[in-house]
Amino acid sequence: MLEIIFQTLEKILPVSPSLLEKAQAHLDFLTKPPGSLGALEELAKRYVAIQNNESPTLKKISTVVFAADHGVTAEGISAYPPEVTPQMVMNFLNNGAAVNVLANHVNAEVTIVDIGVNFQFPSHPNLLDRKIALGTKNFAKEPSMTRSQAEKSIATGIEIATESAKNGFDILTTGEMGIGNTTPSSAIFSILGNIQVEDVTGRGTGIDDSALIKKISVIKKGIELHQPDPDDPIDILAKVGGFEIGGIAGLILGAAAQKIPIVVDGFISSAGAALALKMSPSAGDYIFPSHQSSEPGHKIFFDMLGHPPLFDLNMRLGEGTGALLAVNLIQSAVKIYNEMATFQSAGVSTKQTS
Repeated sequence: MLEIIFQTLEKILPVSPSLLEKAQAHLDFLTKPPGSLGALEELAKRYVAIQNNESPTLKKISTVVFAADHGVTAEGISAYPPEVTPQMVMNFLNNGAAVNVLANHVNAEVTIVDIGVNFQFPSHPNLLDRKIALGTKNFAKEPSMTRSQAEKSIATGIEIATESAKNGFDILTTGEMGIGNTTPSSAIFSILGNIQVEDVTGRGTGIDDSALIKKISVIKKGIELHQPDPDDPIDILAKVGGFEIGGIAGLILGAAAQKIPIVVDGFISSAGAALALKMSPSAGDYIFPSHQSSEPGHKIFFDMLGHPPLFDLNMRLGEGTGALLAVNLIQSAVKIYNEMATFQSAGVSTKQTS
């Protein structure tokens, strides 16, 4: 294992229960019945405990979108051709995609990471060139990548999280782009959850019945051919994963090591998060989920994390859109914590006791 990964895993510590209790105590003194703001209180409590700050800040937001291509698209498992990946990256850079609109809405900075797109992009201030290869291999025939490439993808995410900490970001959100990437994500969830491929595989960008049958068959073939070790997340990533999935796993591990809250987007981002959780269960203390994807395998992630999705809007776009919507809720929760009056400051009587 690369030294940066090993060192990062050593730095990840659980969030202190005493900090969670302290944050909850403050919430209980606010002018409302205890627990009456439901999940908003849970968001506030977790955020405050992660920051270990009685006046938590949520101003600097970074959305990191990892982009990569997938050799398995040669099997005809996607509704869109592979050239859409670089085309959408250019759309991101031109501020024209849904992720850009939602990032602008919450004043988040967007960074696109070329971690493995089959295209050579011109330089751009919002594009990080971290290309490992021109896409993964076709895992229906050979492993997606080498183990060293898998480790490099994770290390790339860690490095970006570390740099984000140096730049003073309060929160990170994940995003991705890669035609065909619900296929490796479904494979990952099938392996981690020990669940039949049919039960975790959906239609991705909108494939028809025949393509769905083929997609399931391809995933089964890849798993049977390569026999990924379910207890070795790097082995899973190398054999059936994607570069952007590894990058997301690394970003989450790096954020946890730096004690930065991180919001996980949809199905593909959650596959990266699931690998991160397998490497460090304590990383889950720093993860905020966003939405429930329409992909059937997504439930496995929430079971692993131990937190439910914040909302279900029948979304399946990816890019980081769900995570940015979740930031709105977290911002509201932090404002409640910081700005709402206490019973004492407002001169409001507390609940009567018998």
